[in-house]
Amino acid sequence: MIAPRPASSAPAHTLPEDFLLLKQAATDAGSLALSYFRRELAVKRKIDGSEVSEADLAVDAALKRALGGGRPSYGWLSEETEDDANRLERRFVWMVDPIDGTNAFLRHVPEWTISAALVESGKPVLGIVFNPATQEFFHAVRGEGAFLNDAPIKVSDRSGLEGALVIASGGLFKKRIWKTPWPEVKSRWVNSVAYRLALVAAGRADATLSLSAKSEWDLAAGVLLVEEAGGTVTDHHGHAYRFNLPVPRFPSLVAAPPRLHAKLLERTSRIDL
Repeated sequence: MIAPRPASSAPAHTLPEDFLLLKQAATDAGSLALSYFRRELAVKRKIDGSEVSEADLAVDAALKRALGGGRPSYGWLSEETEDDANRLERRFVWMVDPIDGTNAFLRHVPEWTISAALVESGKPVLGIVFNPATQEFFHAVRGEGAFLNDAPIKVSDRSGLEGALVIASGGLFKKRIWKTPWPEVKSRWVNSVAYRLALVAAGRADATLSLSAKSEWDLAAGVLLVEEAGGTVTDHHGHAYRFNLPVPRFPSLVAAPPRLHAKLLERTSRIDL
């Protein structure tokens, strides 16, 4: 059950109402995205060199109609929409990656997700990560826990690095940046950052680690999932994230159960990117 917002600070819409809107929008967007999956699509290169397809743009437009139209007083931040600085003045902001893992999507790999969150005063309060290809629907509500297809989930109980399954680039642990060699860890690559965080939240991986910059729309929903599942998420220096910044970027990502997270920070905090 989703607790209502305190009456003294309640906006026109309640948190349960916002969740129902977000859930329906993500479900509909998932069906739309799936209709494009494993088809030949029109693809362009963005300024940063990443790919964007007609599916990304269609799903983004559908989510903006549903979420932005349903809550016109809320701000909007999406990978595929030109940023509007007015969001900085809004208490509530939708943060959306319409297809997180476009590379996987275009190569017909079922490791892409729709990632959407509602941020209130810099903190995610609702988050959904939906993989339509596998029908995995992860959601979290601040203070109410994290769920996969409505069943409660939690992070793993792993506390040490030896034998841990870390979602990261396989070559990351062999780079010369590390002060000391890593113990034997298992690595797996997943293109969608939001999906990586969801898998950590569900205990299907022990951690995820990235030393490359991430955007707020990459992380907002997944960060809430991991935190509500009992994990810890920061950048590689241990700094917590605050969302809805003028430049919506973070330098890195470390997500894991608390004791394992501390072990990861012992290594990553020594690095200057």
